[in-house]
Amino acid sequence: MVPARTAPLPRSNHRWIDNHSGRTMRHQKKTVKLGRTAEHRKALLANQVCALIEHQRIKTTLAKAKAVRPLAEKMVTLGKKGSIHARRNALATLRQKTAVKKLFDQVAPRSTDRNGGYTRIVRLGRRKSDSAPMAFIEWVDAQVVEEKAAEEGAPKQKKEKAVEAKEPALEPKESAPVPAEESKAKRRGWLGRKSRDAGK
Repeated sequence: MVPARTAPLPRSNHRWIDNHSGRTMRHQKKTVKLGRTAEHRKALLANQVCALIEHQRIKTTLAKAKAVRPLAEKMVTLGKKGSIHARRNALATLRQKTAVKKLFDQVAPRSTDRNGGYTRIVRLGRRKSDSAPMAFIEWVDAQVVEEKAAEEGAPKQKKEKAVEAKEPALEPKESAPVPAEESKAKRRGWLGRKSRDAGK
């Protein structure tokens, strides 16, 4: 016996429901949720932008960097306007006076010739612990980061040369034979503690 066909149900005009999952379709919902509530996500992105303003470059996951980029660029656009209204809007979003001051005084004036595209995302590969893709997000016009890296690189080279110069002088002292009694006293046991047998 063949079951009788039933008439199809009429579709409602306000929403179309997916038959397989029972959920509405995500049209015009582009917000990246980052696994957080709306308040948490807002605070996270505001803090990331403040850190970007302060340090000129931050290391974060690729998903967070992509979510931070539009907000950071909107803040620079407000900074370029320079009005009190724009400053108050930036303060309402970022919630840190020092970051807003630095944004309006230092970051935005560097980008006066540029129409958008104030940030750059540099992919770094995957994080060792959970294999999350990592990235740097930085200001395109920031020259401070490159200068700091160059300044930090020079003292390290000098230190390495100084260490190399000192090491040959130390080698003859270490080559002297050590008495057997001292070597037993220096012996360490489990977790770096002196072994109980060494004192006996």
